[in-house]
Amino acid sequence: MRTASCACGQLKISCDGEPRLVALCHCLDCQRRTGSTYGIAAFFARVAVRAEGAASTYRRLTDGGHAVTFHFCPECGSSVFWEPERKPDAIAVAVGCFADPDFPAPTRIAWEERQHAWVGREASAEPPISPLVGEMSGRTEGGAKE
Repeated sequence: MRTASCACGQLKISCDGEPRLVALCHCLDCQRRTGSTYGIAAFFARVAVRAEGAASTYRRLTDGGHAVTFHFCPECGSSVFWEPERKPDAIAVAVGCFADPDFPAPTRIAWEERQHAWVGREASAEPPISPLVGEMSGRTEGGAKE
């Protein structure tokens, strides 16, 4: 059993078994939904999931014209899972909501033409610390902890 939850823990979804598919999507809608450069979804059989907690919903059409209903926490705003109309027997869950570094990697990538050019590049071993990042992390310009 895997459990995903929102940032505040109020909205949870429990998923029995392994996902049918893990997909990474670079579409602009996923970028807006996540606030990142892509979204990653794990698709589970609808009969194998159980949600608990209050959820607000947002429904939109995909570029292909199919509706998707997103379920997000009304307290913290985290988008936790969604129901794709084109896959009525599936529930998609935001992989980050599992908070599991050992979660299976994506096996499918969508909308690669919308991928940011720098995604996939390796970061330098010692990234510079800006004054703002230093303030937020408690680190000084030289990287030492205050």
